[in-house]
Amino acid sequence: MGHKIHPKAFRLSTIYQWDSKWFGNRNSYIAQLQDDVRVREFLMHELKEAGVDLVEIDRNANKMTITIHSAKPGVIIGRSGAGIEELRKKILGQFFRGKRMNIMVNVSEISQPSLSSRVVGLQIAQDIEKRLPFRRSMKMATERVMKAGAKGVKIMIGGRLNGAEIARTEQLLQGSIPLHNLRADIDFARVRANTIFGVIGIKVWIYKGEVFDDSKKANITVAK
Repeated sequence: MGHKIHPKAFRLSTIYQWDSKWFGNRNSYIAQLQDDVRVREFLMHELKEAGVDLVEIDRNANKMTITIHSAKPGVIIGRSGAGIEELRKKILGQFFRGKRMNIMVNVSEISQPSLSSRVVGLQIAQDIEKRLPFRRSMKMATERVMKAGAKGVKIMIGGRLNGAEIARTEQLLQGSIPLHNLRADIDFARVRANTIFGVIGIKVWIYKGEVFDDSKKANITVAK
C-alpha cells in the first residue's frame, strides 16, 4: 500500500522552509492563515499569465510583505510600476477592507523558469487548453527541463484526455526522482487545465540534485 505525502512537506525539517513567516497567537492564528490561503489563491488566478512560481508572505502586526517569484516579472510590474500598485490596491480592498494593514508587494524574477515545476505545469496546461496534443506537450516540457540541468523529471496528466469518455492517467519519466531521500531537492506542483471536456490534472516533479551544504538549505524555496 502506497503512502503519499507532499514532497515539500516531507522535507520541511531538513532542506525547505515555510512559505509564510509570521507569529500568530491563539486568537489570530486561524484568521491570518485563512488570509494567506486566500491571498495566494487570488494572486495565482490573477497573475496566471505571469508564470508565478511562489508567493512568500512575511507579516507583523500591521504590515504584510508579499514577494512574488515570477518567470515574467514585467507582466506584473507594468509600466512604471503601475501594475504593482494596482495589485496592492486590489489585495487591500478585497481582503483587508476597513483594517489598518500596510501591504508591500515585491516581485522577484526566477533565474531558471524551466526548473520550476509550477511554471512547467502552467505551460502544459496552456497547451492543453489550446487543444494541442498532450503527449507532445509533455515530451517538449521534459526536454526543456532536462536541458536546463535537472537530474530527473516526472510529469503525470489525468482526466478525460483528448475528450475520451473514460478518464485515464498518462505519465512521462526521465532521469531519477528519489522521493524517499530527504536531501533530494524535488520541486513539485499541481496545476489544473480547464477544458470543454472537464478538468485535466497535471502533476510535475523536478529533481535538481541533493543538498548537503547547510548554507544552501536556507536559500531553497519551492512552489507548494
